[in-house]
Amino acid sequence: MTIANIEGAGAATHVASRQMRNAMVASVLGWSLDLFDLFILLYVAPVVGALFFPSSVPTLSLAAVYASFAVTLLVRPVGSAVFGHYADVYGRKGAMLAAIVGVGVSTAAFGLLPTIAQVGIVAPVLFLILRLVQGIFVGGVVASTHTIGTESVSPNWRGAMSGLVGGGGAGIGALLASFIFLVMSSIFPGDAFAVWGWRCMFFSGLLTSLLGWFIFNNLEESPFFKAHLQMKLAGKIETTRAPVKLLFSGRYRYVLLLNLLLTFGGGAGYYLTSGYLPSFLKLVNGVPNGVSSLILMGASVAALASAVLVGAISDLIGRKKTFLLVGVCMAVLLPVCYLGMAKATDTTAITLYALAIAFLGNAGYAPVLIFLNERFPTEVRASGTGLSWNIGFAFGGMMPTFVSLASAGPAQIPMSLSVFAVVIFVIYLVGAAMIPETKGDFR
Repeated sequence: MTIANIEGAGAATHVASRQMRNAMVASVLGWSLDLFDLFILLYVAPVVGALFFPSSVPTLSLAAVYASFAVTLLVRPVGSAVFGHYADVYGRKGAMLAAIVGVGVSTAAFGLLPTIAQVGIVAPVLFLILRLVQGIFVGGVVASTHTIGTESVSPNWRGAMSGLVGGGGAGIGALLASFIFLVMSSIFPGDAFAVWGWRCMFFSGLLTSLLGWFIFNNLEESPFFKAHLQMKLAGKIETTRAPVKLLFSGRYRYVLLLNLLLTFGGGAGYYLTSGYLPSFLKLVNGVPNGVSSLILMGASVAALASAVLVGAISDLIGRKKTFLLVGVCMAVLLPVCYLGMAKATDTTAITLYALAIAFLGNAGYAPVLIFLNERFPTEVRASGTGLSWNIGFAFGGMMPTFVSLASAGPAQIPMSLSVFAVVIFVIYLVGAAMIPETKGDFR
């Protein structure tokens, strides 16, 4: 199914061209702005750990922060169910707009929180409550941004679009967070960062809400959804009022379960690479904040290039072969990079390893988005994609917590990461071997 045969022969080319451009920008920026909000916590994890979850053992404080990150991931499926239902029944645009503004506002609220030294146990409780609220909105962003882009682009570029939204959005979000981290580290050097620097980083979430509203307020609806709505109004298809319920029926239950093997592997790979890099640089390599910011900015560019490249490869050789190829590379090369980076002492070597780790980590889930889109028809695509993505990424997002708990100290982190990477990508390869080829199956 193409845009042309959805819209009709008349103004199909004009509508497709305009919608393709706007939807690409909206999807990529929507996901990048929300990942920017999430990356803020990853970049200040050591500081936040000491202020809200203090411990005499650094890795335990770090584990607590990553656990709070996992809490957000666990409620993201709830957000996907709520906003995905809205997106499938009423449209992608409204769901995207509400979710993006919600994420930005909830992120900024973290900057207002009192620390444990100020109010005691109330501080971590408030912190976790806000993480839950933020997670629901982020789950909603996935359900909308991860469908409107691929539903609007040419069939020949859906894999590349998948990488651009999923991995490219992540890379741009991380790049923005790295830049803010660099700016705040310069304005609030040394101990001052633990007083005001981390708060100002969270306050920047308000900028994403304003920018999101400006970008998405005039966005056109997805052509697939518009055609689907027209057919419903004409009585040509049956109206689906409960897309989430339909997903858990016998018709789609196995599809969801099989999807989770890939989304778990892709999510875990992402959070153990790009997500763990800020802590790795600080705790294992002892890199100063300013230098770390520059390295992370470079890693974000590598992540963007990897995601688009691997997504485009899936357009050429198919989704299944791409998953198998990437899975083998991840299981073999990630341990080499982790252990090599731990031994590196000069900045150049550390940077090269960081770039390689970011490149590999984003390759793991670059084609996942379009694969999920192709697994579900338009009537349940937002809900099915959002739930598959967020449930898998929820479990994958727990892996940094387990890595930190499995490490007695910073010196053990590289080996823990290596072991987890091998096990996770064996699971990923099992999923890749079991799935059908979906390339071109878009309905």
